[in-house]
Amino acid sequence: MARDSDAHDGDGAEADGGDAGKTDRRLVGGWEGRYYEDFAVGDVYKHPYGRTVTETDNVWFTNLSMNLNPMHFNEAYAAETEFGERLVDGTFVIALAVGMSVIDVSANATANLGYDEIRHHAPVFHGDTLFAESEVIEKRESSSRDHVGIVTTELRAYNQNDELVLSLERTPMVLKRSHAQPSAAQPTGWPEGIGTQPEDLE
Repeated sequence: MARDSDAHDGDGAEADGGDAGKTDRRLVGGWEGRYYEDFAVGDVYKHPYGRTVTETDNVWFTNLSMNLNPMHFNEAYAAETEFGERLVDGTFVIALAVGMSVIDVSANATANLGYDEIRHHAPVFHGDTLFAESEVIEKRESSSRDHVGIVTTELRAYNQNDELVLSLERTPMVLKRSHAQPSAAQPTGWPEGIGTQPEDLE
């Protein structure tokens, strides 16, 4: 019995009209992040990918931010403390966790209004891998800007042992879908006319 791909009609033409093997090319939109309308109180987003914290991260961030606490850069000093080794700069942990959450929470934010209730629950060491999740705890319309709404999430970061190391609340102003105009041909951040265009696929 002939396979479907080998079937022909009576005059020898391919049964599908001669288009066998043809692939339709099309522009497909990628993930654009959530807009204000997409958030619902109680939703929890487990952000993709974990991130292993390296000694380089800690040294560079400590130098860039001029943090002079020897717990972050003096191994001999840190070895004599209760932790027995250097700790990762807490403000780096905050920056990393917030960055990990952007893909789900604030890719379409126009501004961050505040960071509140920041708590370091456990130390982070070189070699720890962090994971982050956000829970929507409040959303409301902006009273001064029609094109955005205000969303508050609780951000939580865990290490590879499921130990909570950080929690905080953050509140961005998020663009409403009705005011955004991304397309597959011109996604957010792309100038008009760059890359593959619909006419290129005709």
